[in-house]
Amino acid sequence: MRADRLVATLLLMQARGRVTAAELAEELEVSVATARRDLEALSSAGVPVYPQPGRGGGWSLVGGARTDLSGLSATEAQALFLLVGPAAAVSGEAKAALRKLVRALPEPFRAEAAAAADATMTDPTGWGDRDRPRPGIVDLLQAAVIRRERVRLAYTDGRRERSERVVDPWGLVDKDDTWYLIAGTERGQRTFRVDRITEAAATGEQAERPDDFALAAAWQGVVDEVEQRRSRTWATLRVEARYVAILRDQFGRHCEVEDDSESAGRVQVRVGAPTPLDIARNLAGWGALVEVVEPAAVRDELARIGRELTAAYDG
Repeated sequence: MRADRLVATLLLMQARGRVTAAELAEELEVSVATARRDLEALSSAGVPVYPQPGRGGGWSLVGGARTDLSGLSATEAQALFLLVGPAAAVSGEAKAALRKLVRALPEPFRAEAAAAADATMTDPTGWGDRDRPRPGIVDLLQAAVIRRERVRLAYTDGRRERSERVVDPWGLVDKDDTWYLIAGTERGQRTFRVDRITEAAATGEQAERPDDFALAAAWQGVVDEVEQRRSRTWATLRVEARYVAILRDQFGRHCEVEDDSESAGRVQVRVGAPTPLDIARNLAGWGALVEVVEPAAVRDELARIGRELTAAYDG
């Protein structure tokens, strides 16, 4: 888990004063490239880590070797906890490491550092496009979550309707490069896609947050609701086993291998989507590589798409 490595990296640097990527890789049992990426991640996040090139060089902490975290500023502590916090949602070891880090911080920094650790989480399973650039507005929203400060948003929804509202920011989720803000509104908890927020500004007003709010649990509720809408229609397919990974990439968690005992290297797979047309659109480019067993509605949509293509391009 990367969070464990980042914490271990920082503590190792404090103990030794200076380390090379090769030394760190040997100590943590990772590749040199992985160790270098972790060092660069700490540096780019604002933790006072910097490289010294040349013979006898390496990576050091500004201020020299320390045995605890009391040398971090409030901003640096927040940066570190924003890095390791998301992984703590799924790793008991990372949670334990964060608790130790909190206790090692000066008292004035503890509340905001702990809030930073709970401000974001990562969900690696995508719902669509990947490799989206990180919206610049994420930094503003993270700061508002940590400080519990209300934010005024200008938002354009999926129907292209624009609205303005003041929300209480509760947490951020990075779902495979698409960011979501979970916030309290006059109508209760709502979820906003960050790339649809056209403007955001902190109001300076104190935000309210339920005492029992847990970001992971709130996000699981959002996922369950969305997944239910996304899988109203299921289709059974037959396809060569080597193509299952591609289908899983297309349909995400809505792709299940039902029977892998088919002859001639073919397997039976179930895929889900909101409508028969959505499934047909995803499968149309496969041609005869995929056979739709059922339902008839998906087969009918594929036949209709085929007739449209034939009429448009045949001769």
